[in-house]
Amino acid sequence: MSYLRTFAPWIVYAVIPSAHWNWAALIALVLSLGLIAQQTRAGRTLDAQIIELGSAVFFAVITVVAFTSPHSALHPYTPALSSATLAVIAGVSLALRKPFTLGIAKQTTPREIWNQPLFVRTNVIITAVWTACFAVTAAVLALLADGDSTARTLVQIAGFVVPMVFTLRYVAHIQAKAAELQSR
Repeated sequence: MSYLRTFAPWIVYAVIPSAHWNWAALIALVLSLGLIAQQTRAGRTLDAQIIELGSAVFFAVITVVAFTSPHSALHPYTPALSSATLAVIAGVSLALRKPFTLGIAKQTTPREIWNQPLFVRTNVIITAVWTACFAVTAAVLALLADGDSTARTLVQIAGFVVPMVFTLRYVAHIQAKAAELQSR
């Protein structure tokens, strides 16, 4: 559920029809800022909100562009840019050795596990998969920039569903493996 909350602004932006991209960007910006405020009040540090902060910046820029130049040549490429932005944010989090999934995973994991190598490695792998999925989604969306909006929406949704399913299955696999090792 944490992933849905983290990516809610992106999902909303993806499903609102392209003709209303200005309002979609504004709604996503408001959701991003609200999410940051909510998470900060709950005690989550800003370094654990990498995606949320990147989201706010991206949607602030797109909102300005969409309202000041609604017929911008950038418009057909914003779905690709949104996935590319997520790929860059996720990739940078890996490069800084602070995979963005770590902050999400810590919300549901006991503190004594946070620094264990398996926990950190699992989040590196999960973040790498999200990064790759975002990059592939961005490339496909760039190719579909002038195509059918339904196809673009389906690709955007798949760009979130595929890594989310991987995350759930991989975490279950790792937990099962850890339980098996502990029972020996």
